[in-house]
Amino acid sequence: MLKVLVASSKGGAGKSTLATNLAAYYAVDGKNTVLVDADRQGSSLRWSEKRAAHPNAVLGISGLRRDWHKQVPEDAARVVIDSAAGIRPGEVGEWLDDVDVLLVPVLPSAIDLEATQPFLAEVGALPRVKKGKVAVGLVANRLKPWTNASQLAVEEIKGFPFPLVAELRDTQGYVLANALGKSIFDYHSESVRSHQDDWAKLLRWLKKLA
Repeated sequence: MLKVLVASSKGGAGKSTLATNLAAYYAVDGKNTVLVDADRQGSSLRWSEKRAAHPNAVLGISGLRRDWHKQVPEDAARVVIDSAAGIRPGEVGEWLDDVDVLLVPVLPSAIDLEATQPFLAEVGALPRVKKGKVAVGLVANRLKPWTNASQLAVEEIKGFPFPLVAELRDTQGYVLANALGKSIFDYHSESVRSHQDDWAKLLRWLKKLA
C-alpha cells in the first residue's frame, strides 16, 4: 500500500487538485484507491462523493479524526492524503509515520517561492525525511510555460533541496473535471492527453517508490 501526502504551507497552491487527480489516476488504473481529506474545507471529500456515481470510484474518508486509519480497507492499494491548508512543518511531521511520500505543490510566483523555501528547510529536518524514510517531491503547478515568470520559477524550484518531479501546466480542464467528480484521466481527447503527459514524470517517480 503506497501512501502519499499532499501538503503545502501556502494556501491556493492546487493541493486538492493534485490529490484528486492523483487518486483518480490510480483508480482508473484499476487500483483500489482511498482519498483522505484532512482539510476542513472538505473539497476532496466532496469530489469523491460526486465520483461515487461514476466508474472507477475513489473511497473518500475524513482525515480530521485521528482514527481515520481504521476506515481504510485492507485491500486498498493506494492512499492519497489531502492535508490541511497552510500546514506547518510540525504538523507535516505528525503525518509522516503514516506515509511513504510527501508531494509539495508550488506555484510560479515570488510570494509562493519565498514561502516554500523555509517550509522545505524545516521539512528536510524532520527525522523521517532526514533518514530517507519518506521521499519528498516538488510539483510546479499552474505553469504558463510560455511566460518568463514560469520559466524562471521552474529554474528556481530546481534549486530547492528536493527533486522537481512534475511541471503541470495551467488549464481550466482541472476545474471543470473537478466539478463533476472527475479528473483529466477520465478523458481521452487530444487536448487532455497533452496535460496527462505532464504527469508522466511524477507517475514514474511514484512507481519506483511503490
